[in-house]
Amino acid sequence: MVGRTKKTKKQEEADRDTLPGFVRPDTGRAPKADLAWHVRAWGRWVLNETRKELAPFYPTYADFEPLNLKNPKPYEPQEMRLVPLQDDGTPDLDALNAEFSAAYLADRRNPRWVAKPTVAYLWARTVTCKNCRATVPLLKTRWLCKKANKRVLLTMEPGRDRSGVVFGIDDDVPVQGGNAAQRRENDKRIGAGTMSRAGAQCPCCSAIMTMEDIRFEGKAGRLGMVATAVVTESQTSKAYRLPTAHEIDCASRAEAELDRVFADIPFGLPTEPTPAGGGSGAGRAFSIQGYGLMRWCDLFTSRQLLAMGTFVKHVRGVTSASAMALPLDWGDAVLAELGCCVSRLADRASAVASWQNSPEKIRNTFSRFALPITWDFCEVMPWADSSGGFEQGVEWVAEVCEHLLAATATGEGQARMASATVADCPSLDVVLTDPPYYDAIPYSDCMDFFYVWLRRSLHGLSATFDAAFAKPLSPKWDVAANDGELIDDSSRHGGDAGKSKTTYEDGMARAFVACEKSLQPDGRLVIVFAHKHPDAWGTLVSAIIRAGFIVDGSWPIQTERAARTRSLSSAALSSSLWIVCKKRPAAAKLGWDNRVLEEMRANITTRLRDFWDAGIRGPDFVWAATGPALEAYSKHPVVKKANDPGQVMTVGEFLVHVRRMVVDFVVGEVLTGNGDGSDTAAADRMDSPTAYYLLHRHDFGLGDAPAGACILYATACGISDHDLEVTWDLISTKGDAGTRGRGDAEMDEGDIEGDEDDGDDEGTSSGGQMKLKGWAQRQGRNMGYDAPSGRPIPLIDRVHRLMHLWRAGDVHKVDEYLDDNGLRRHELFRRLVQSLIELSERGSDERTLLESLSNHIGGRGATAQKGEFMPDARGWGREDEQ
Repeated sequence: MVGRTKKTKKQEEADRDTLPGFVRPDTGRAPKADLAWHVRAWGRWVLNETRKELAPFYPTYADFEPLNLKNPKPYEPQEMRLVPLQDDGTPDLDALNAEFSAAYLADRRNPRWVAKPTVAYLWARTVTCKNCRATVPLLKTRWLCKKANKRVLLTMEPGRDRSGVVFGIDDDVPVQGGNAAQRRENDKRIGAGTMSRAGAQCPCCSAIMTMEDIRFEGKAGRLGMVATAVVTESQTSKAYRLPTAHEIDCASRAEAELDRVFADIPFGLPTEPTPAGGGSGAGRAFSIQGYGLMRWCDLFTSRQLLAMGTFVKHVRGVTSASAMALPLDWGDAVLAELGCCVSRLADRASAVASWQNSPEKIRNTFSRFALPITWDFCEVMPWADSSGGFEQGVEWVAEVCEHLLAATATGEGQARMASATVADCPSLDVVLTDPPYYDAIPYSDCMDFFYVWLRRSLHGLSATFDAAFAKPLSPKWDVAANDGELIDDSSRHGGDAGKSKTTYEDGMARAFVACEKSLQPDGRLVIVFAHKHPDAWGTLVSAIIRAGFIVDGSWPIQTERAARTRSLSSAALSSSLWIVCKKRPAAAKLGWDNRVLEEMRANITTRLRDFWDAGIRGPDFVWAATGPALEAYSKHPVVKKANDPGQVMTVGEFLVHVRRMVVDFVVGEVLTGNGDGSDTAAADRMDSPTAYYLLHRHDFGLGDAPAGACILYATACGISDHDLEVTWDLISTKGDAGTRGRGDAEMDEGDIEGDEDDGDDEGTSSGGQMKLKGWAQRQGRNMGYDAPSGRPIPLIDRVHRLMHLWRAGDVHKVDEYLDDNGLRRHELFRRLVQSLIELSERGSDERTLLESLSNHIGGRGATAQKGEFMPDARGWGREDEQ
């Protein structure tokens, strides 16, 4: 029923607080009891029932202080007190303040007991030192909060008997250092934990436990855990304190309750095996079994398991509480959504979740599609309002329900579970799919983390649920049926990496054939593709063309949620590529490469200008242009080489030409720099290392850049990422940039400093990071004088050599170098210098050097005028000319 008038905010809050079976005075208007309302109502019922049981295991403390902290009356500080509980499990603060009169409490300046609800408990895994046998906490960082106006540090000292450490809290850490670099270095030093890439250092004897030692202890079941801090909600912000003995005892007592709670839950504790991980393919994302975490229940502490089991029990209890109150289909829908609330809680209530020190919040288990071990983890308070609690999850799910109800208001949709390789839906207008990307994401293995809790929440409540959760774990690849989950994971094929890759590609091709059969003649296939490595893109497009489609468009659309706002011109890989395809006529003839390339160049020129003017930049610009270019190629079932009729031009070969044209356009824009249009003729004369340098500098500056984008640019310039680092000394790699596509789980174990400074929660490229080297970092003795294998010296090397000479103050050598290399009248060189000036930071040493060097060149010798002879700096083969 729809209310008579629009609800006020107060009425909306009142509706959310009203539970089934509760009677409120008649307000004169009826509530809108849609699915979202029932999810909120029954979610609150589940929370209240669960809190009655769990509250004794999650104590709340109160501080003695006034409510008016700015103008308080004088008072004597007191030790914090444990808040007693009411029958419903909520804190009974009135009992603590019973000694005060109503008039006293009415004055906010008077001190009273103020509850400080717990937000989260912080823990660290521990290992026994092999040298002194002390208990070593495994900490990546000791920063609890690191903001500009709030700096809190966990202190740590060896205990008196040196059998372990004693923790403390420093909630006012001063900023030290004269500049930003010095401040970062100081913060890194004082906030260092016990972990490093070598392993863990014992705080008591300084001995090193290697990663292999820690893995050995984990497999033997000898990794422990210790409470380090408690995060609470104060009157003004989050606060940090040490855990009390009572809180530690509450966590320990939970284990004795597990058998009772899981006795009536289907399948009991989630003892199903975790993914083995390792090997090649998607399985690289998992490393937990290497530390003895063999079962899904091993990823939770005893108190977390108690909380999860209690929520599951009361979700299942909704069926009896709501008997005959809802139609059967409504009951299933509400239960399904409550099951999603439980699985969402699991994502934030595992021993893999961690605490972010800026902003102060929980980083969920699957902040990325990998499951590494977390050394210092976070245990959320299940009903915390601020971060990761069940109620917050209920609200998220309810909002999704509202969105879906609005989206389906004018028509119903159908949800079906079937193989994508079977064409069982004829006469479709559009097929839109977001397919798996090789080994990027191990979907079903990640899904098992949630599946085991959904199965326990819903199995046995309806035939639909029983059919969906019949097996212990989610579906994987079925060898006998040659069908199933399509990912590149060699563990599904007996460790055969080649077979795994072939199976994935063949399966994708069969899926696209099924799409072609399902579409009407004028239908469209839309593929959302976010894997931006050139090889993966080429294979995908090949499968699309073989299935009978013409690619006639590709658009970068920002569909990915990021923790911070990214501008439209951002070069980060924040977009997905939407590839639009149409059916190729059955009578289509084969094509010839020379004509196809000529048509491509004619088609793409105008589109490049349109994309550039629209503000598309970075790798997204390359991919946006690829779709229109592919129309000329994909309109033919096969494209042969005119000069070698027996050979065909592959998609990969065609894309090399496309990318080079796009690169020339971008480099031309950078060289022009005045908005008058791209000088592709000048860009075509640019040598490959310099072209890459300009591309990278323009889009990413001198900061970290995603390896996938860098590899794409390198490929487009006809140069390998290995050559960029080793041969030309243009980049440095970070993380796993050198081995693209590798999973991140193992890297996370050694990435000790990863959480210290990155407050945002953005996903990162699976291939690591690359960073362009500045001129001061490039100090090779032969740079600018010689090049490997007798190749021409890149212009960027010449510029950087001149900068070193100019910085040294040797004007004679500068002039000599300019004259010997014919650079005074080298127009491309002059424009490169000007571009580098514009790309450098104002006031930087680099900009000052370049400007003074440019003035010197202009003052001592005239430069070539436009149209005069310009030496060709390209000199040696690009990939498209080899």
